[in-house]
Amino acid sequence: MHAKSVDVARPVDTVYNQWTQFAEFPRFMEGVESVQQLTDTRTHWVVSVGGVRREFDAVITEQHPDERVAWRSTTGPKHSGVVTVHRLDDERTRVHLQWEFEPEGAVEKTGEATGAISTRLQDDLERFKEFVESRGQETGQWRGDVSAPPQQH
Repeated sequence: MHAKSVDVARPVDTVYNQWTQFAEFPRFMEGVESVQQLTDTRTHWVVSVGGVRREFDAVITEQHPDERVAWRSTTGPKHSGVVTVHRLDDERTRVHLQWEFEPEGAVEKTGEATGAISTRLQDDLERFKEFVESRGQETGQWRGDVSAPPQQH
């Protein structure tokens, strides 16, 4: 499990709204070539990790405006995560990312072992911060509420 945070000098609703704009992720996430929003809760990703191109689908498992977005992959590399946004004051928001994945290839296993994955996640969050702060407002928003499905035993 990787956990990283960054403080953004924008209100919590602006930061949350921007995080819901998945098609914009290639603008600040290294290796993300494209993200297509297929439905309100399904996305298709094309990424490149260490020169290896991968595609996968993901589903939003939980989403609550101005609080959190959680997801898990449904195809391709197995991973899941959650982003929470925390209001620090009227103009500052903490973004906290938790991400878990199972490395598939040699490049991913090496990245995990050397800490490169953790560094990359922090760099992505820093670029997200710069992206949101430089714009002053979000590029769009989706404020739907998605509840986590009941746990199966």
